[in-house]
Amino acid sequence: MSNPVEIVLVYQSLLGIYGDRGNAMVLLKRLQWRGIDATLTVVEPGDTVPATGSVYLLGGGEDAAQVSAVRALKADGNLFRALDDGAALFAVCAGYQICGNTFTIGEHDEVIEGLGVLDVDTRRGSVRAVGEILSRWTRSDGAEVLLTGFENHGGFTTLGPSATPLARVEIGVGNANDGTEGAVQGRVIGTYPHGPVLARNPALADHVLSVALERDLEAIERPEIDELHRQRVAAVRRQGLRR
Repeated sequence: MSNPVEIVLVYQSLLGIYGDRGNAMVLLKRLQWRGIDATLTVVEPGDTVPATGSVYLLGGGEDAAQVSAVRALKADGNLFRALDDGAALFAVCAGYQICGNTFTIGEHDEVIEGLGVLDVDTRRGSVRAVGEILSRWTRSDGAEVLLTGFENHGGFTTLGPSATPLARVEIGVGNANDGTEGAVQGRVIGTYPHGPVLARNPALADHVLSVALERDLEAIERPEIDELHRQRVAAVRRQGLRR
């Protein structure tokens, strides 16, 4: 019998102020619907991060929380070991920023060295990005999927040559008002939207699981979830027309 798929929610009290814990619950449920045994491990500051996880999740937080999380994760080291062993990492907003090479904090824009698992850098933007965002994500099979969420970030993120955008923005700001949103590098995926974003976008949730498990997953027939996604896309487009 194979071991359960372990989903690791990292530093919920530091990086969990926007309800991003919901991303872990979505992944857990979508595995259970498929009859795949799964567990959720919640790691708080001071706890050892397990190196045995299949998927690691980082959420949103404030400046001080970002710095504390980076220091703790570097001192612990197990997140890096897990990624080297083939785990996936899904990071949202502040979690996305700290995965990069550098990010800035405070009114004096102090530059902080990040985890370095995404080739991105974040600096204070010209405007604060607040509001609904709609982007277009192209799956590995070539199909285009619309992604929705709520962005709330003051940092603008630029991608280096080793990272590629997750999606292209239709409505909203995204990375740096340059038409891109999020970043992908190997098994690391970063994105700005909350929502939680995986609850809003089941196709993206299944993609994260597929990356972690290194195989395609069978489709789940949940028409009510598909309808909610369609309604959310329509609502974001209506709001975009009023901007």
